[in-house]
Amino acid sequence: LKATMKISPGSIILVAVGASAYHPSSRRAFFGKAAVTMAGVASGAPLLAVEAIDACPKGSNNCIVTEWTPPEGTSKGDAAQVVLDVLNSYPQDGFDKVDKGGWTIVSNELGGASGAAAIEYKSGIGNFAKFLNGGKPFVDDLKLEMAANGVVKVRSSSRIGDSDLGVNQKRLSFLATGLRAKGWVVPEPKY
Repeated sequence: LKATMKISPGSIILVAVGASAYHPSSRRAFFGKAAVTMAGVASGAPLLAVEAIDACPKGSNNCIVTEWTPPEGTSKGDAAQVVLDVLNSYPQDGFDKVDKGGWTIVSNELGGASGAAAIEYKSGIGNFAKFLNGGKPFVDDLKLEMAANGVVKVRSSSRIGDSDLGVNQKRLSFLATGLRAKGWVVPEPKY
């Protein structure tokens, strides 16, 4: 999310964020980011986008944050295409008994101004979902934010529960293997 605003004495400032792009883990996190943004505005510095990639909750067993680095000299456009190709190589019917409900690219501006993308993965179909989630699949979110140099910040997390039984790690391992084959530096995903 990028925004510009004009501030005059006595202005009331509301910080708006996209509903799908930013979910602060606490009011403290939200107001901390707002304070940093407002300090930049007050100093005359250009207003930058609020990062869409949040840290995982402490001790989380269903969330991974990592970073993918393209080969040196790769343009943002080329990096975006490689990431999209690897994302599209992920099987719609899942991988290693994960994500059998398919996946959808919800938004994609990797090569654009925001550099952001969001993908939803559905897993836990059948009796598992029937008994534990009212018959609905479990949904996981993969959020990507690409910098101008092509480096991608990544957050893969389950929407509900305390543990994902290794689902996010398996998914990111598949994607990491595809990126490494194209010369990217990608650490092993860890909770």
